[in-house]
Amino acid sequence: MRQAWRTADVRSAEKSLMATLPEGTLMQRAAAGLARRCALLLEESGGVYGARVVLLVGSGDNGGDALYAGASLARRGAQVRALLLTPERVHLAGLAALRAAGGFTTLELPSRADLVLDGIVGIGGSGGLRPPAASVVGRLGSLRSRTGDRPVVVAVDTPSGVSVDTGDVPGEAVDADVTVTFGCLKPAHLIGPAAVRCGAVELVDIGLGPSLVTGPAVRVAEASDIAGWWPVPGPASDKYTRGVVGLATGSASYPGAALLSTAGALAGPAGMVRYAGSAHPEVVRAHPSVVVSPRVAQTGRVQGWVCGSGLGTGDVARTELRSVLATSLPVLLDADAITLLVGGEFSEDLRRDAPVVLTPHDGEFKRLAGEVPGADRAGAAARLAAWTNAVVLLKGDRTIVATPGGEIWANPTGSPALATAGSGDVLAGLLGSLLAAGLPAVRAAVAAAYVHGLAGRHAAKDGPVTAPDIAAAIRPVLLDLLG
Repeated sequence: MRQAWRTADVRSAEKSLMATLPEGTLMQRAAAGLARRCALLLEESGGVYGARVVLLVGSGDNGGDALYAGASLARRGAQVRALLLTPERVHLAGLAALRAAGGFTTLELPSRADLVLDGIVGIGGSGGLRPPAASVVGRLGSLRSRTGDRPVVVAVDTPSGVSVDTGDVPGEAVDADVTVTFGCLKPAHLIGPAAVRCGAVELVDIGLGPSLVTGPAVRVAEASDIAGWWPVPGPASDKYTRGVVGLATGSASYPGAALLSTAGALAGPAGMVRYAGSAHPEVVRAHPSVVVSPRVAQTGRVQGWVCGSGLGTGDVARTELRSVLATSLPVLLDADAITLLVGGEFSEDLRRDAPVVLTPHDGEFKRLAGEVPGADRAGAAARLAAWTNAVVLLKGDRTIVATPGGEIWANPTGSPALATAGSGDVLAGLLGSLLAAGLPAVRAAVAAAYVHGLAGRHAAKDGPVTAPDIAAAIRPVLLDLLG
């Protein structure tokens, strides 16, 4: 599992650690790790000696990190030039170290560079880049390296111009190939459009860990986490002990939603799927193992419910939703079920002890919360989770899972292939299968999003993707994931 901390918590931890160390120790540790990564990148394209390195230097410690790292590269024979964007506030000791190592300052961005080191703005910055930094960053694409390609861009801590705590990119920002961060990850490395701007992220240990006394702002599951959580049947398992998932999805108007949510559920760990709805003839024809009935009230025993995908918003849908919420079982509400929650008609029904998972896309989120998620998607999801007392899975490129207690997870496996009709129905069925199998709601949501994303990537290898392709790809993905 990877974890990220907000700027205020990082600053507090740094202050606590610096009080126990000689002055400048943390900066020297950071600069050493940064220089090492830059040297490795230069070795891939001809070596450090003679390489052209450009430092984009802002004020404060971030600029100091870049200057000290530049000094280290200059001592190894690199031609290092520092463009001081705020010369009146430059880190003087770092600048002296660069000059002593044979580096120089420059007034203009050179036309050639093998590596550009972004030390413009640190984690305390806010908003997009301002002139003249924005103008300089805008011209980086015109630079050429000794191989004729564009230079490698390395960001110090986070790419300058991104919002560190939200992952938003509110204006001009650096687009890095590699980001070298210190002490711990920050939210911008994991969520929002900023995560894409970071490129490959390398964490340099500067001894900060023990001083991070607060919980992380964002968590990201890794393959080992998902494999460890995923329910696996044992010798004594049967179809009932593995979990039975109920689906109140689809309708005569939208039978496809029933078929796709069923396919997602069948690909999950539950041992049995029961379908309740008017699309039951189509479901049983396509999936003979599914036990079908026309209404929720006529369905046999289940351990978890999925409700809403293609259900409609009429009187029958209202009755089915109320029947599902009246149970003492984990419930996933998707699509039309979320729309039915708007207006408070089901507010009493939501006051239940069993878990509820909501899976809105941005439009459904707006209908329910009254506003779009905005720049701070993680914060928006957390607020909705607290308000509804439900786990919220906010769909998107970096899908967010938030709990009522403020725990936030970001999914790293998102793919443009998932932006296709019916993809969410497959996700709902898969997540419901995990709930019925006994996985806690937050882990079920995180694991379903992770595997669903991998399935989208897997399906996209063969060309354009449809929702049935995603459902079919879940099994090979799980075979690879679970070994």
